[in-house]
Amino acid sequence: MLQTRSGKRTGVAALRMAVEMVEEGLIDKRTALIRVDPESIPSMLAPVFDLDEKKKAVKEKRYLTKGLNAGPGAASGKVVFDSWNAQHKKIKGEKTILVRMETSPEDIAGMEAAEGILTARGGMTSHAAVVARGMNKPCVVGCSALHVEERSQFMAVATEDGRSVIVREGDFISIDGTTGEVLLGSLQTKPSEIQQVLDGVIPGDDSQIAKNFTKFMGWTDEVRTLQIRTNADTPRDSRIARIFGAQGIGLCRTEHMFFEGERISVMQEMILADTVEAREKALAKLLPYQREDFIGIFEAMEGLPVTIRLLDPPLHEFVPHDEGHMGELAQKSGIDLDKIRIRIEALKEQNPMLGHRGCRLGVTYPEITRMQVRAIIEAAVAVKKKGKSVYPEIMVPLVGHIKEFVHQKEIIEATAQTVMREANTRVDFTIGTMIEVPRAALVADQIAVEAKFFSFGTNDLTQMGMGFSRDDADKFLRDYLRLGFYERNPFQSIDQEGVGELVKIAIEKGRKTRPDIKLGVCGEHGGDPTSIMFFHKIGLQYVSCSPFRVAVARAAAARAVLLG
Repeated sequence: MLQTRSGKRTGVAALRMAVEMVEEGLIDKRTALIRVDPESIPSMLAPVFDLDEKKKAVKEKRYLTKGLNAGPGAASGKVVFDSWNAQHKKIKGEKTILVRMETSPEDIAGMEAAEGILTARGGMTSHAAVVARGMNKPCVVGCSALHVEERSQFMAVATEDGRSVIVREGDFISIDGTTGEVLLGSLQTKPSEIQQVLDGVIPGDDSQIAKNFTKFMGWTDEVRTLQIRTNADTPRDSRIARIFGAQGIGLCRTEHMFFEGERISVMQEMILADTVEAREKALAKLLPYQREDFIGIFEAMEGLPVTIRLLDPPLHEFVPHDEGHMGELAQKSGIDLDKIRIRIEALKEQNPMLGHRGCRLGVTYPEITRMQVRAIIEAAVAVKKKGKSVYPEIMVPLVGHIKEFVHQKEIIEATAQTVMREANTRVDFTIGTMIEVPRAALVADQIAVEAKFFSFGTNDLTQMGMGFSRDDADKFLRDYLRLGFYERNPFQSIDQEGVGELVKIAIEKGRKTRPDIKLGVCGEHGGDPTSIMFFHKIGLQYVSCSPFRVAVARAAAARAVLLG
């Protein structure tokens, strides 16, 4: 034998080979689990373009550019440059691709309405990438060849063959989030066969691919020791996650509930209020929305734990920043435009990610914490009265000092007790915190005196621990990776020597004070196979990831046992 090479194969082919070789007695289940790369699973579940149609588009010089493949899957639609247009066109039954320089929380409703997202800036852990993966939306980010003029509603693309192509609002484009490619015009897409079975479109017995997938995932559960939870903010996402095998919710981001319909207007009313009474009046309007969402989530996750993070982002993310949208807000709210300008200017921060957010909001505005806790406990009571099991875990974000946690814990406990007395029903709940500030990891023994669980927010822990902005670091990280400073992008795969050491310190100190403390991860690293291997080794109990990464995490957790 002179030479051998590994046979190139798709994820579906690798899955079929592994399952059939086990059935034929050629290998055992454990070997099969090692042979299927967990990172091949998203491609098995994502919608795809017809290959011949894609080749035709390239031949016709409709290939525009390539960016980072931030969210797998294929999507086509009309170009829109703002969230409102995406929502408006969806109501009219039109499919869109939301194109932005970069996205922000203001764009979430538009991202939900669009078929896919394309941004000129950002890396694999930018806002667009993280939210798109959570929504299972095809997404391409970091397309430096794009020049986006959002006000004038067009984008200019500098193609690889030297052309300059202008794409205007309403023109069709297609994006492949699996490869990062952007093409002009509309290409036909179709759901993966596995997804069609999960959606009930195709009977399970009619799909050998789906049978192989189900069998393989069952083998992962026989081996792994890590529990796999999901990051989910809606009842729909919660149900999808359970279909993929999630064992609870590790992160429910309550701020995402404020961007739908009229909710954002009420949220803005609360932010613009200049008295406690006015804020409480607006919060009373938000309470039913939050309670309704939590009821749906608790019912979807019946019998499983649900970790709910209190409000985290800075308030400036909920208000408009251009004159046009400020004017719309003034007209809708009846508040003087100058007053809105002054309030929005006051909310601006030089470094908002290190600013007035997380538990700091709860300390400054305790009425926000009280409203959210009331919504959580009222929802839990309502679900329990239906005879269903509910296990809320209330998580305080961005704690760096024990006194911050104690301050919020006292408000949480007092509010919960009031609600349970009013309902004459008791609900068991726990209170914990995110470990995302480096100081929190170093004083974890103090925090564990009061906290029942730690959930490592590794996105911010990486950002603060390494001093890298996850939205801007891509500009130089490519050079760092090319030069070998880091083996992998630390926002995709956790920096084990540095940030990982902070996690290990927090685990050791937390268990020293509270031996039975519950420990998990809810950052993006919870869906990364290499990071999961590390989390398994250091003794975490669970990882949490987006619903559509749950299957990836299950496979990776099994491999961690076999290769660890």
